[in-house]
Amino acid sequence: MEYAVIGSGAIGTAIASQFARTEIEVAVATSKGPDAVAPLRERLGEKVVPAEVSEALAADVVILAVPFEAVQGLVSAIPDWNRRIIVDATNAIDYTDFSPADLGGRASSDLVAEWAVNARVVKAFGNTWAKVLARDPGESKEGRRVAFISGNEADANARISALATQFGFEPIDLGRNDAGGLLHSFGGPLTGHSLISQPIAGNTPPEMDLAGSQ
Repeated sequence: MEYAVIGSGAIGTAIASQFARTEIEVAVATSKGPDAVAPLRERLGEKVVPAEVSEALAADVVILAVPFEAVQGLVSAIPDWNRRIIVDATNAIDYTDFSPADLGGRASSDLVAEWAVNARVVKAFGNTWAKVLARDPGESKEGRRVAFISGNEADANARISALATQFGFEPIDLGRNDAGGLLHSFGGPLTGHSLISQPIAGNTPPEMDLAGSQ
């Protein structure tokens, strides 16, 4: 199994819809079991494959779309991730006032990397609202919607950037999680926006083509 999404809430459903729209098969799992994912398959199509959480955890690329407080228990169930990729689409939130959780200044994805032994962790697909994430990223006549990527290993970032490109996004690699990753983690300056990359004349790098938010 190449791709799996764990979580079928708003973000998990939005990500699954991108797989379905682009005809890429993805397993989707939830703690409630495969039957709970069946309505999502009926709505999005046969590319969404209901799975057990244990099956989803064995995929080459595992996308986490669960509450952050559930992540440690999930990823530590695997004793060795054997260099497989985890995409952290979660948000570390203090629900008492809906503020960023106090992680001592650390990026949440770096905590995920500590809990997931020998995994390559990439932060992606969690910086915007689910209803925006679910849209066709190329629907705007002005350009393509941006997807921010960060991670500590360039090859893993490139793999997820390529997936974002397949979805139709304009990926922008922000570098390491403890630097650029903080920019698009919950509460960071790049969260809550829908940014469009516009093609312009000349050789301006894509990261300089940000037109603003929609």
